[in-house]
Amino acid sequence: MTGSSRTINLICDVKGERIDVYLADSCEEFTRSGVRNLIDKGLVEVNGAVCKANYRTSEGDVIDVTVPDPEPIDVEPEDIPLDIVYEDPEIIVINKQRGLVVHPAPGNASGTLVNALLFHCKDLSDINGKIRPGIVHRIDRDTTGLICVAKTNAAHLSLAKQLKDHSMARVYFAVTEGAPRGGSGVVDSPIGRHPTDRKKMAAGVKNGREAVTHYETLEKKDGFALVRVNLETGRTHQIRVHMASIGCPVVGDPVYGIKNLRGQEGQLLHAGRLTLRHPLSNETMVFKAPLPQDFRSFLVKHGFELASDTEDLL
Repeated sequence: MTGSSRTINLICDVKGERIDVYLADSCEEFTRSGVRNLIDKGLVEVNGAVCKANYRTSEGDVIDVTVPDPEPIDVEPEDIPLDIVYEDPEIIVINKQRGLVVHPAPGNASGTLVNALLFHCKDLSDINGKIRPGIVHRIDRDTTGLICVAKTNAAHLSLAKQLKDHSMARVYFAVTEGAPRGGSGVVDSPIGRHPTDRKKMAAGVKNGREAVTHYETLEKKDGFALVRVNLETGRTHQIRVHMASIGCPVVGDPVYGIKNLRGQEGQLLHAGRLTLRHPLSNETMVFKAPLPQDFRSFLVKHGFELASDTEDLL
């Protein structure tokens, strides 16, 4: 194939499944329609031969998927206000506001955190290309809180390693519909694409990726719970999916919970604490971001005693 591309290699562990279903379930970035498009273009090979759309898998199949680079988009600097928690020549830590998408995508090239960073910063890591410069980890559009961005490639590699070996600690706070049984616990359930709704993720799906979430109930009031969550892994929508899977979806979550529950606009999920090693000095750094005003207002409205003492939660 000509042009830029990358190849994903898989060893199949499922027998008798359609190739498009298997790949969509195995790789978060794929949808069934996207896989079929790649098959139609001859970009999916099984055991060294181009496969057909009706191919059914066998255990041990060697699957090679050639993924063309997305069509280039122009990402321009934009003067979008940022709440900068910390900045030096290597990294910048942002307290992201609700509604801000982290990076552009085809058809959505403006109004993102990356556009704001390009305006503010002279340099950002280019490891993830022009669409995601400096981006090492993400939080959802409607999740607020801390995200660390790499300014240099060396910083990017260091932060990525910390994510992989779980030495970067991320603590979130959420208000859930109902309280988890037992007060605290661990959800250890793989996450993958929902089997019927490809726009959603689901827990416990076949061929899902390992996902582990630790949670602790801090207070319960009026049918809600204030929960502190520690991520051991970082899958797409992980907290939202895992909390919904145990019957306690995040308040205001429009996908996995009840949108606008009791008048609440926006999901109450906040990345409140981030611990990492500085890429250059190796110093342990702890960053904190207080709960946003609407989060605190919800707690006050429903009688949470911790609402006036949120700094100690961090």
